[in-house]
Amino acid sequence: MSDPQITLTVRHTPSALDSRRGVVRLHPEVLDALGLRAWDAVHLTGARRSAALAAPSDEEGTPGVVLTDDVTMSNLGITEGAEIVVAPADVAAAKTVTVAGSRLASASVPPQTLRLALTGKVVTLGDAVSLLPQDLSPVPGADVIAVRGQLSRAIGATWTNELLTVTATEPAGVVAIGPSTVVSWRGGARTGEPAGGEPSTRSATALVRSTAVTAAEDYIDAEVIEEVVVAESVEAAEPVPPVTDLVGAESAARKLAEWFDLAFHRPELLARLGTTAHLGVLLSGPEGVGKASLVRSVAKAEKVRVVSLAAPNIAVLEPNAAHARLKEAITRATDGDGPAVLLINDVDALLPATQPPPVATVLLEELRTALRHEGLALVATTQRAESADPRLRTTELLDRELGLPLPDAKTRTELLRILLRDVPVEPGADLGVLAERTPGFVAADLIALRRDAALRAALRQREAEEPRIAQQDLLDALATVRPISLSTSDNLATGGLTLDDVGNMVDVKQSLTETVLWPLRYPDSFARLGVDPPRGVLLYGPPGGGKTFLVRALAGTGALNVFAIKGAELLDKWVGESERAVRDLFRRAADAAPSLIFLDEIDALAPRRGQSSDSGVADRVVAALLTELDGVEPMREVVVLGATNRPELVDPALLRPGRLERRVYVPPPDAGSRAAILIATSKNTPLASDVDLKGLASTLDGYSAADCAALIREAALTAMRESLEAREVTSAHLAKAREAVRPSLDPAQLATLEAYAQAQQER
Repeated sequence: MSDPQITLTVRHTPSALDSRRGVVRLHPEVLDALGLRAWDAVHLTGARRSAALAAPSDEEGTPGVVLTDDVTMSNLGITEGAEIVVAPADVAAAKTVTVAGSRLASASVPPQTLRLALTGKVVTLGDAVSLLPQDLSPVPGADVIAVRGQLSRAIGATWTNELLTVTATEPAGVVAIGPSTVVSWRGGARTGEPAGGEPSTRSATALVRSTAVTAAEDYIDAEVIEEVVVAESVEAAEPVPPVTDLVGAESAARKLAEWFDLAFHRPELLARLGTTAHLGVLLSGPEGVGKASLVRSVAKAEKVRVVSLAAPNIAVLEPNAAHARLKEAITRATDGDGPAVLLINDVDALLPATQPPPVATVLLEELRTALRHEGLALVATTQRAESADPRLRTTELLDRELGLPLPDAKTRTELLRILLRDVPVEPGADLGVLAERTPGFVAADLIALRRDAALRAALRQREAEEPRIAQQDLLDALATVRPISLSTSDNLATGGLTLDDVGNMVDVKQSLTETVLWPLRYPDSFARLGVDPPRGVLLYGPPGGGKTFLVRALAGTGALNVFAIKGAELLDKWVGESERAVRDLFRRAADAAPSLIFLDEIDALAPRRGQSSDSGVADRVVAALLTELDGVEPMREVVVLGATNRPELVDPALLRPGRLERRVYVPPPDAGSRAAILIATSKNTPLASDVDLKGLASTLDGYSAADCAALIREAALTAMRESLEAREVTSAHLAKAREAVRPSLDPAQLATLEAYAQAQQER
């Protein structure tokens, strides 16, 4: 049976004593579940793989959290709040360990002192480690105070800030550094020989790149260069999925494979046809959809090397350092054997479309020069093609473009099948149901879902010999796993509501079902009849009438992602910012489709044009909304729903056919609706036998849905005021509550809304 593993959420450790010592804190229950004792080694898997010593956290802490420091997060390639997989690690005693560091550290700290600082730590190839000794559970005989003194005298007061990079270990894998380990500086002295001795044996990776590193050291510290080497080493160790597993990207994979085949294996054919083997591709798609995996899979199938460069990592460096990092990556791509692809991930972070940095011109010229080398192709990824510098999309650079779509329900079902094929899942699990309930999820989201489900299954079956993931584990994981496309959005929580939970309102529910749910459920019917589905709905009615409640129920029925925006939230005093916010809102909704954009208080967002005194901000927002609703790019699986209690104030252009063309009146609740609301609100409130909710509802003329809910709440508080030991709410409590909760519906406003609704029906 394979080693147990648990997925946990990363939190930054609040303890300064744990910082930079290669230690993570796990809840005692998690240690037990993994079969670990305090200070055992664990394997950590995030975007990268690393290892650490596991110490118990407070028993009062959260079991689903692992406490780490900033260095460990960097080793894993993640930030706080991400999820990592924790598993027991098989640790070997390190025979040799080679590290790289700053010039100051490598020149000042002898290998013997370096070994004392690292003794007791567990490391893997590519890890960043600090010089702070592991003094929380020191090895027997270690003199931590003496080591601190030696490091302080060698480097000075800044010795605690020094970070080293592990460039080679023997044996490979997770190793523990002990008193007998031979520790050496990269290219320098090692324990057991003087500082001026022969250079220690370096890893093959370091030897291949020694020339490039030496050339780049004029611009950047050795530790920064090592980050590039480490990134490639870790990345190379990650499994590359076969092309057949690229579900939903078959067309893009086929086209990319054809381009690689022509550029790398048939350049003479292109020459005979009067062109060159130049290949530059801009690959766009939502975050987490698998752009980098596509490139690596196709390259592996075509027997092409891939040299990756993470643009966000070098975008934060000063210009010379960024230039050096790019040159070093190009050197690795061009100096190796056989053709290679230079893969730049998230290129818009380094070369943005707006306000590109001064070094952008130099970087672009470096890429143009690189593409003149035979056997080199450039592939850059981005979430949106228009967010990258337009100069990248010229014929000299990225002259071809590919896009990866968001997975639909069928694709998500196939992705789940592939992700769970090697995982013990209980028989009878219906992946189609799970796929229907994961709109907007990309491959990375589904992997996170699998991890969370595994954690739930592990906690549920701690003693089982053959634990399995149940379908309920997967469904329960939906409560905590949020799609990447919604990571920066305030999406509306449905709370498990459906339209069946909405009492009465038959006409309203039918109108919303036809407008919102039918286009998503029966697209073939619309196509067969040759009509486009409605793009939007305007809900109008008195305040407190349950418009937001209806939207939550609608989203729960259709398994939709809901982007809930208050009208005034999109308004900004700066020119162009409001329009940009509208564009970003619709783009996020398209990435998370099928989705619903809920614009509450739309009369504040889109008032009649020409009547506002806000320097034209509202007019520009209305224009942006109109452009998105019926622009050149049609909306697919995105419905806009606006809500207001002042429909006469909304700009008429927004209510024309093709926009918010359906207007649905949500009337105040009648006696039957009020009874249903009272019953639903009080379902968890113990009522005395003398309480007649239906009779009470018939006397509540002028009460809105919110007023009815407030009445039940006030009655419960009245019972508590009489006695904190109260066990039920009586009719006397409800009568007392009516004195405090008065009807809020305004007869004049109701008359205006009913007249507006009547006028719409007569048109």
